[in-house]
Amino acid sequence: MLEIRSLVKNYTNPDTEVLRGIDLNVNAGEFVVIIGSSGSGKTTLIRCINRLITPDSGEIYFEGKPTNGLKGAALRKLRTKIGMIFQDYNLINRSNVMQNVLHGRLGQMGLLKSGLGLYSKADLVAAHELLVAVGLEENMYKKAQALSGGQMQRVGICRAMMQNPKLLLADEPISSLDPASAHVVLSLMKTLTKARGLTSIINLHQVDFAKAYADRIIGLKLGKIVFDGYPEELTDEIAENIYGEPVYV
Repeated sequence: MLEIRSLVKNYTNPDTEVLRGIDLNVNAGEFVVIIGSSGSGKTTLIRCINRLITPDSGEIYFEGKPTNGLKGAALRKLRTKIGMIFQDYNLINRSNVMQNVLHGRLGQMGLLKSGLGLYSKADLVAAHELLVAVGLEENMYKKAQALSGGQMQRVGICRAMMQNPKLLLADEPISSLDPASAHVVLSLMKTLTKARGLTSIINLHQVDFAKAYADRIIGLKLGKIVFDGYPEELTDEIAENIYGEPVYV
């Protein structure tokens, strides 16, 4: 599904590289969690994957095709296949929940239809089914700004799913949630993606949540992969190396 080779990104000069030669393969259907402290390069990595950030060097292949040189319509087509869930929800607060979910279809609609919000009956049915699946049916016509953080993130999940993506990326989706809401969000993400056969890459700070939900964990430290293995292989000692301080897992 995804192949990354010698990926490098810096924002100022080569002495401050954020990503330092990342090599990574992600197989179709995997639920991968990337862990690491702030500044380790987690956000930069997934933003390079969907080309919100352009790498300085290295190669990214999605479904066997290189993505680095894509521009215009070709880049937009790539992004329709890659859903994104943001840390800060990235919803339109004054729009209702249903409208926010339907926005996930805009990238695959014609200019006129997207501008006028002319969604098909199939899109309306799909959005409704997603909201039922995540327990938000009764909030369908509430404005997004009236929701709790956990509810907002569930809307974000539904919006990403409306793209019918092949790859789902999530950048710290539970960072501002209480533990109970965090479990709900991650459980829904894993259930929905597994049911649809999607590949997922999730950035998390919380090692315990990573071990509970990941098929595979990637540990980043100072822009390099220092761990790649199954949750049961992540020991206290390895976690301490990743974070630079004791972490009990």
